[in-house]
Amino acid sequence: MAVSSPPTPLGTALPNTVLPDLAGTLVDLAALGADKALLVAFACNHCPYVRHVEATFGALVAGFDPKLLAVAAICPNDVARHPEDDVPGLAEQSVRAGWSFPYLVDTDQDAARAFGAVCTPDFFLFDTSHRLRYRGALDASTPGNGQPLTGADLRAAIEAVLAGSPPPQPQRPAMGCSIKWKGE
Repeated sequence: MAVSSPPTPLGTALPNTVLPDLAGTLVDLAALGADKALLVAFACNHCPYVRHVEATFGALVAGFDPKLLAVAAICPNDVARHPEDDVPGLAEQSVRAGWSFPYLVDTDQDAARAFGAVCTPDFFLFDTSHRLRYRGALDASTPGNGQPLTGADLRAAIEAVLAGSPPPQPQRPAMGCSIKWKGE
């Protein structure tokens, strides 16, 4: 079921988040983004909305200097309900999409709750002080809506944050598959 992200107040602090990557190594988001802007994408392997944007997202973030922008993806889904979102599927997705950034696994779903994530994909961009500056969509394109897949909204937000400016307003809400919560 497709859902849209609710607004999150800009200036919200980066939640304290330490999660394992696909190899089981713990990654601390604050340390990953130390002295950099930090982009966190909630994603998964099975969602057609994520599959629609994954390659464009990978290419977009690869075009930014990793000394200025740190990137991580987080999969929060219940793998009992969606086994394709377990580590082997996420590893395949990372290769397929050309992602060179850490892909983290939120098994207990605490990170998704702390961020207020509700769908995949859902993008959260923090400045160098780890304050939220953008929360929303890659662009206006969704599967089947005929809009071009450009990454324009997220690109403009990243460029503004890296320049020390506020991202353009209004911010388009993310839209995608609802997070598959345990017990629901």
